[in-house]
Amino acid sequence: MTFPLRIGTRRSKLALAQSGMMQRAIGRALGVPQAEIETAIPLVEIVTTGDRVQDRRLLEIGGKALFTKEIEEALLAGRIDVAIHSMKDVPAVQPDGLCIAAIPEREDARDAFISRDFASFADLPLGARLGTASLRRQAQALALRPDLKIEMLRGNIDTRLRRAADGEFDAILLAVSGMTRLGVSEHIREKLSLDDFLPAPGQGALALQTRAADIDAALNDQWAAALNHAQTAVCVAAERGAMTALEGSCRTAIGAYALIENGSLRLTTEMLSPDGSARWRRVGELASAPQPATEVDARLLGQRLGGEVHAFAGDQAVDPATLDG
Repeated sequence: MTFPLRIGTRRSKLALAQSGMMQRAIGRALGVPQAEIETAIPLVEIVTTGDRVQDRRLLEIGGKALFTKEIEEALLAGRIDVAIHSMKDVPAVQPDGLCIAAIPEREDARDAFISRDFASFADLPLGARLGTASLRRQAQALALRPDLKIEMLRGNIDTRLRRAADGEFDAILLAVSGMTRLGVSEHIREKLSLDDFLPAPGQGALALQTRAADIDAALNDQWAAALNHAQTAVCVAAERGAMTALEGSCRTAIGAYALIENGSLRLTTEMLSPDGSARWRRVGELASAPQPATEVDARLLGQRLGGEVHAFAGDQAVDPATLDG
């Protein structure tokens, strides 16, 4: 593979910010002069179905894969050479012919509480209106506060922040990582507890995807090795292993978060009923001795814990709105 090395990205402001970060990082890894990076490694903007349809929850229009489908099609067709995705949008199974080449170091994985009038989630009044399109965030919020009124909120971050500032909602929930990358973290009133609001699998991480046939090409091998963050990749493997076992999609409220401390991997994963009335959780660890955990080991841990959660939860955790027809 030679230059130009074309990067496929969604057209949203956040996607372009994230892809621009990776564009510059790939350029540096390949020794491209700063002034030549945009020409040697151009961004190719692609509008996805998930971006076009903003008035319905993702589960109603085909799930979160609608943020990746058109970009992956462009990658398979050879119109682009690298795809940049938010890892939490990437389905558990890769399409034939594609692979994840690198996972850079993760940003803060927590959820952010944003409100014009209230300083924290705990300060919300009885019956407050909480804006989110995430079934996971809905279930976790209702598990703590069943009195809340959950209202659907989609759109880009700027749109959501504007609607919150206009008082359409008493509060909204977003990912800290996206707000940080966009430079709008001053709107965060509270970074929510990882225990109360266990993140989506892969939240805060990015996925750099390529064609499997190109993974060993000299250019790809060079930037992939430079950008891949081994600890993040292991943690994400554990979380996505749990997601696979839990059949994670927009139809189920699931969370998973892995952390490496003192060389040991600790994974927490859970599934909730959509109304938050039931919550099933498992925690497990991989010891560091004699060797640090591998991605394979981490994925197996995730699959085991996720399988245990799924066995207890069963169909109780599926959004009933998706079962008709």
